[in-house]
Amino acid sequence: MSDENSIINKVASSGLLSLDLEELYPQGKRTVFDITPLLWEGIALKEKDFRAFVKDHDWAQYHGQFVSVHCSADAIIPTWAFMLVAVHLQQHATFVTQGDAEQLERALFTDLIQQLDVEHYRDARIVVKGCSKLPVPLNAYVELTAKLLPVVKSLMFGEPCSTVPLYKAPKA
Repeated sequence: MSDENSIINKVASSGLLSLDLEELYPQGKRTVFDITPLLWEGIALKEKDFRAFVKDHDWAQYHGQFVSVHCSADAIIPTWAFMLVAVHLQQHATFVTQGDAEQLERALFTDLIQQLDVEHYRDARIVVKGCSKLPVPLNAYVELTAKLLPVVKSLMFGEPCSTVPLYKAPKA
């Protein structure tokens, strides 16, 4: 086969770097610790009973998990109650935050993106991959954009063969 008939991969030779948030997806069990079952008559927290539960509960069962502390009932829970649960979870869980399952995912990705070293992307043309099979929350894309803008030459969304341009750095 002659060179004129060979297939050229234009995507590979385009100089685009693909960034897939799904590849950064934190692996591990997610758990929402719901305070609701600990409420007295479903409406209030009795401090003495709550403290007894916290003291006797097997916190080791959350070892290595991503845990969010939440109250699914429409009840007023004092801030210290969430903090007390966090004190005990912190010794065992990999990550602790407050909120429901969606808020847990959001917090995980916020933490992940804050720790992301973007120097690898300096002056690069980046495509943030759009399709994912895992539940990557929307805030992850927004926070990633804010983190990348100061260093990238250009930012696009989609797939390298079909991108939506988002940003192009001004020429110096």
